[in-house]
Amino acid sequence: MDKVAFKAELRKIIADEIANLPHDYIVESNSGLLHHVTSLDKFINARNIMLFYSVGRETDTLELAKVALASGKQVAFPFCFRGGIMQAREIKTLDDLKPAILGIPAPSETAPIITREDLELIIVPALTYDKAGFRLGYGGGYYDRYLADIHACTIGLARERLIREELPREPHDIEVNYLVTETSASLVR
Repeated sequence: MDKVAFKAELRKIIADEIANLPHDYIVESNSGLLHHVTSLDKFINARNIMLFYSVGRETDTLELAKVALASGKQVAFPFCFRGGIMQAREIKTLDDLKPAILGIPAPSETAPIITREDLELIIVPALTYDKAGFRLGYGGGYYDRYLADIHACTIGLARERLIREELPREPHDIEVNYLVTETSASLVR
């Protein structure tokens, strides 16, 4: 089985594991993740941050956005174009997010862009991570393209029960700087 097929199969396996996580664990995990991210100096000191809009049983980023906005940070979410291209666009409140590509809420196409060079912190989505900070994404390639040559600090959020020892890697895969779970925050790169 080639890496692409293996990753596709692994995505199905992990999606099933996520679907079977107990509700109480999801709630407790989200609380721990929020605590550990907001306790990181990199988060505390960042003037601007890009988050992803969590859907379904993904690690909750909306509470994190509320904390960032309340502390006066410039907050951005991805604005995606077909073909795997995205930009970080600023929001002032969560009400600025409206359903967009794939139905995922995003800022408007007229919202101010925060350039890749100006971003200080990026919370990177994934189905899961491995212990070295490499991610298994959703297969669209948006973040692989966006994170290439990025200078911002990157943080991966993962539920402890889903972390793998090692995930399959391709040359374009980039590990995050920090891996945060409900029990810890670790510098991995």
